[in-house]
Amino acid sequence: MRLRQRVFLAVAFCLACSLAVAQRPGSPAVRTLSGHVMDSSNRPAQKAVVYLKNTKTLVIKTYITESDGSYRFSALAPDVDYEVYADFQGARSDTKTLSAFDNRKQVELTLKIHAGK
Repeated sequence: MRLRQRVFLAVAFCLACSLAVAQRPGSPAVRTLSGHVMDSSNRPAQKAVVYLKNTKTLVIKTYITESDGSYRFSALAPDVDYEVYADFQGARSDTKTLSAFDNRKQVELTLKIHAGK
């Protein structure tokens, strides 16, 4: 066999294996992260900025919370860890991690802003 044919067959085999793994029954294709941002007095933080960092690519997405303090990030890869935190009026929440080991399709996280941070 020529080298090109061997390379082509190896690539085709890898692609077929990855498609088979991606189409396993019960494994979510994407997931959603949603929740609320609460201020230090436990009230919804309207117009807080929520940051979501993909730890593989280091790409950061943002979301400005709704009037009830809610936020939502959809179409997240299930095999990636994400870090999420919120800023509100110069204060910040703790950073939480959405792990790739967490196999839920929909994850809810409440982010609490700390006074004076």
